[in-house]
Amino acid sequence: MTPLVIKNLTKKYGRLVAVEGVSFEIQRGEVFGLLGPNGAGKTTIISNIVTLQSFSEGSIEVFGINVQKNPRLAKARIGFVPQELIHHGFFTVEEILKYHATYFGIPLDKEHLKYLLDKLHLYHHRKKLVNQLSGGMKRRLLIIKALLHKPKLLLLDEPTAGVDVELRASLWKFIQELKKENLSILLTTHYLEEAELLCDRIGILDHGRLRKVDTTEKMLQDYSSKKVSLKLCSPLEKVSHPLLTAQSDHLLDFQVPNEMPLSQLFQEASIPMNCIQDINIKMGTLEDVMQTILTGDES
Repeated sequence: MTPLVIKNLTKKYGRLVAVEGVSFEIQRGEVFGLLGPNGAGKTTIISNIVTLQSFSEGSIEVFGINVQKNPRLAKARIGFVPQELIHHGFFTVEEILKYHATYFGIPLDKEHLKYLLDKLHLYHHRKKLVNQLSGGMKRRLLIIKALLHKPKLLLLDEPTAGVDVELRASLWKFIQELKKENLSILLTTHYLEEAELLCDRIGILDHGRLRKVDTTEKMLQDYSSKKVSLKLCSPLEKVSHPLLTAQSDHLLDFQVPNEMPLSQLFQEASIPMNCIQDINIKMGTLEDVMQTILTGDES
């Protein structure tokens, strides 16, 4: 069974259409990034998957289970890490995790719990009250809660929002390890570097509509370009080329299609190799991709 299948999903709030006709699938062992500006509908889609909200039209299936017809069975296969930090009053970390395990009607796997606490560096904090944890520790606690019942589909809604660089890097590594265990992951994030590193495929959402879905590699290939900066040994006469973006005495900047060889650029612009002192190439990023697609400049 396919871990997640969404077909023609539409969510309306009165006259406001928050999500309109969205369709995509997530395969086993795949990290799928759902990207878009604030208000694009990312969290609404996740809320529909976990039945926190009911949708207006369409269908959602988790491993072949319709989430509207059998929400309890569907949710047992999902781990969900929400965007907002959830506070648990004056429970200890260990207490809230043991309590959470009972939600799914299965015995607590103590070895699995210890593994998760160790992996996310909370084992030595397990006796602390949740209110005593830092924001980063609370974020890790949410991830442990989501994985406690060994789901096969993990929904991560802005999992690294507000955490420091070191914790973000450790969470990236952990997500990559989960992927190797054949866990399917839906990730929303505003950190495009994070999406570029982790995601096999990406869907770009804008005003509730899915604009593009493709592999991360293909997105970068089709909707970004590389910046080539040439440091010259001595000034050249004025260079004329359609891809030239800036020129000074000792510097030439070009915005070049990813597939274009530098040898072709040098030949077309009549730049002798012995005039080049240094070359700097900056490859296109997902930020470029988002800008291109969201502004409609896809020519």
